Amino acid sequence: MKETKTYITKPILLDKTLIWKLAVFATLLGISITAPFLKQQALTGPLVNASLFVGVALLGTEATLLIGLLPSLFALSIGLLPAILAPMIPFIMTGNAILILAFGYLKNKNYWLGAISASFLKFIFLFASSQVVINLIIKKEIAAKATVMMSWPQLATALIGSFIAYFFLKIIKRII
Repeated sequence: MKETKTYITKPILLDKTLIWKLAVFATLLGISITAPFLKQQALTGPLVNASLFVGVALLGTEATLLIGLLPSLFALSIGLLPAILAPMIPFIMTGNAILILAFGYLKNKNYWLGAISASFLKFIFLFASSQVVINLIIKKEIAAKATVMMSWPQLATALIGSFIAYFFLKIIKRII
């Protein structure tokens, strides 16, 4: 006669905090990877940056670093980021990481100090790296247009994103 094995299973218990954090992570990740489908930097940038600011405030830097890696890949895949700028993707990811880490470090001292400093650091990094990368790989007439995309719009969208995140976080604090 064949022996039947009996397995004892235990239910996995998830606490409410973990479920809430997973829901927030999934929502912010969803926003950051679907925002590029709007195909307008003026909308995509603030939404992605707001997701990063909110992520740092609610989830911490480690989880938010994961969120910050994917938007530029989606922006490239749907055409918001021109294919000729594909070599900028690692720099855009690094710019997002700079924003996340700087804001994470400074937000507890003062939200606006953290948000503005993080926005400027991301802008400075992207502008400087784009000057080098774009001018090395792109024809001069295209390079000027691409450089503009990596300059002041980066600062503007990060700052707008910080305002969106600030007001969103104020509303969330009243709810939770």
